[in-house]
Parts: sequence; structure tokens; C-alpha cells
Amino acid sequence: MQPIHTGTLTIRLSEMKDARELITLDNMIWTEETSPGPLMWRSREDYLLHAPPGSQLVALREGQLCGYVGFGSPTGADSNRHVCEVNIAVHPNDQRLGIGRQLMEAIRRHAGDHGIRKLRLRVLSSNLTAIAFYKACGFEEEGRLREEFYLGGRYVDQIFMSCWLKGEMKNGNHLT
Repeated sequence: MQPIHTGTLTIRLSEMKDARELITLDNMIWTEETSPGPLMWRSREDYLLHAPPGSQLVALREGQLCGYVGFGSPTGADSNRHVCEVNIAVHPNDQRLGIGRQLMEAIRRHAGDHGIRKLRLRVLSSNLTAIAFYKACGFEEEGRLREEFYLGGRYVDQIFMSCWLKGEMKNGNHLT
């Protein structure tokens, strides 16, 4: 994927050199309000095993990493390779500037170029801001695990959301 430049924002595939900033962002974003449990990476190597270079699109604003969208196969099975699971994080100081939407648009293009037909994600029912954002990006609720987690003194559902990709892919195949 060629980097995307729009004004002061650049979106590109993640590189080894991004690991430290991505770990810092994960530790800041993934809390009890946004995740079943905080992410705590034991080391840079541990992080890179989970999210190797090229498995995320990173957003840089004026050269500073400000967000990412991670992507990968939900199961690894050939029968499921048309589906891509995504997760997105934007630094709190950079939220509500359109960075998340640009990351979602970029992952849609990147996924379509690689034969993906469907994007899916998981979100906690208590994360109303994220749910509204995903709906605005074209995701719809596809399923729900009721009272899947006990967080902050209450039970919280895990919601599965997805969006179908349509249109022409770079390789000329048509998504239906």
C-alpha cells in the first residue's frame, strides 16, 4: 500500500519503528471502558508478535503517530479469508478531527484491494461513542453476547458489528 497524504495527515502501513508509540497508544486507549481488560504488553517483542509490521494502518499527524486501525483474519481458516477483523484507536488529543473516519476509509480500500468482502469488529455495549462512530462508518450490529463481561460493577454485552465492502477492487474483480 502506498502512503495516503491528506493535508497534515499521512496513513501508511505500520513499521517496526512504530512499535513503541503503538504500545503507548494501546496502554492509553484500551481501558475498562473500551476493552474487556487493559492491554499490557510485557515487551516490545511481545507486542510485535501480536501486531507485526504491516498488520496495521497508522495515522501520523505532522509526523506524530496519532492513531491506527489493526486488521487481520478472525480465524485463519481459508473458508473465512474473505472477512477481516479490525480494531481502531485514536489518541484522545486527536479524536473528533476526522482521523478515525480517514483510517476507516483507508482500511476499506486496503481490504477491498486484497479480496476482503466483509469487515467486522467487536465493541462493548457500554462504549456508546464507539458504537455511534461505527454506525456512521457503515457498520451494523450483527450479533451480541449478552452479559459477556463484568466491568465497573455491571454486566456488559459484547457486540459484533460488520460492514460489507462493495465496488471495484484494484485487481479488477467485482465485490458483490
